[in-house]
Amino acid sequence: MSLSQYWLNKLVDANLRAQSITFPATRHLALFTVAPTRSTTGTELTTGAGFTGYARQPFAASLTNWSGTQGAGTTAVSSGTNDYVTNNVAVTFSAALTAAWPGIVAWGFFDAATAGNLLEFGSIVNVAGTPVTRSFTIDDPVVFPIGALKSVLA
Repeated sequence: MSLSQYWLNKLVDANLRAQSITFPATRHLALFTVAPTRSTTGTELTTGAGFTGYARQPFAASLTNWSGTQGAGTTAVSSGTNDYVTNNVAVTFSAALTAAWPGIVAWGFFDAATAGNLLEFGSIVNVAGTPVTRSFTIDDPVVFPIGALKSVLA
């Protein structure tokens, strides 16, 4: 997955330096108008910036919520060679309440519903898997269908 520097450091220390790590059972899905990078957290939608109604959505760790490396929609333990994984379930946010939500280009998982640490991130994609920008007008349902969230394994 595309990993934040924070999460990469935790994984390296756990794997190579015998440090303990606690994996969050629930990650909190955030949306971004500027995509994160390994060393930056990007620009997340916030209620203070006019995105009234926005809140990170809980996303439980499970084989059924996220595809394995065998391909989209798979639910078995990863054993494939795909260079990406995608969401196996639709993710719904509250509707944009008082202003449009323009220019959403990326998503990310945090370890907390507010504040917290960015763990993984990826692009918003279309059905062909190509990165796209999504915008929502007032009262539009803000839904990311199965396969719309893509994380490249890098």
